[in-house]
Amino acid sequence: MKHIINAYEHINNTARNDSDCPDVVLPEEIFFTISIIGVLENLIVLLAVVKNKNLQSPMYFFICSLAISDMLGSLYKILENILIMFRNRGYLKPRGNFESTADDIIDCMFVLSLLGSIFSLSVIAADRYITIFHALQYHRIVTMRRTIITLTVIWIFCTGSGIAMVIFSHHIPTVLTFTSLFPLMLVFILCLYIHMFLLARSHARKISSLPRGNMKGAITLTVLLGVFIFCWAPFVLHVLLMTFCPNNPYCVCYMSLFQVNGMLIMCNAVIDPFIYAFRSPELRDAFKKMLSCNRYQ
Repeated sequence: MKHIINAYEHINNTARNDSDCPDVVLPEEIFFTISIIGVLENLIVLLAVVKNKNLQSPMYFFICSLAISDMLGSLYKILENILIMFRNRGYLKPRGNFESTADDIIDCMFVLSLLGSIFSLSVIAADRYITIFHALQYHRIVTMRRTIITLTVIWIFCTGSGIAMVIFSHHIPTVLTFTSLFPLMLVFILCLYIHMFLLARSHARKISSLPRGNMKGAITLTVLLGVFIFCWAPFVLHVLLMTFCPNNPYCVCYMSLFQVNGMLIMCNAVIDPFIYAFRSPELRDAFKKMLSCNRYQ
């Protein structure tokens, strides 16, 4: 986000010198390449679900929501690089109205990527919970109509929240709201996991009789959640340190890894589709069919 980057660039020079931690700078070409790969991979996931009626179920719609979130995170970096390229070549007036508006739109995409991922992972967790413990009523509880309504409400809320967060990004309450959503999602999913564990102990026979795919979906969610935390937590911590201790040498030392933290976010969009393909035979078959059709055309 430009607000965080701009604030980071204006850190007190004394604090930066005291930290003895030089900034870690990564080539923009690496960011751009990983972003392109992330967009293409998640686009393939979306096309696979759209083209295969067997995949048009609530579970895969929730996965598509997560894929869209990942794709927005990658598009953010691509558009930012294009904007910087146009500005360096003199096509854009520095700090002009168009550049400021474009910056705000790009930042909104970044925030939307995080919010979309948080809520998508949360509904996937709820979906897995219902699948395991209410298997017989699942199709009555989780209908396509309710799925579409849920996703529509989520994305309307995320879009409105993203715009508000970018507009008021310099205010501490906004930063606290932005960063608090991350642990709140973890608490929500952790509560589901604890409840699932307690129920599993008391209904061991019932759980063992469930289709293997139900439990496999819960394992997939665990892997997705682990990757999400690993890739996004360093950036969330960076935002908190930038807000509350920007001149502390230890905080400045951690913030020198800003570009590495950004790279992890880009990698999240690349890793998730591999998790879908590795854990879902249906998606693997869909990917193979798509590739084979394109090969023989």
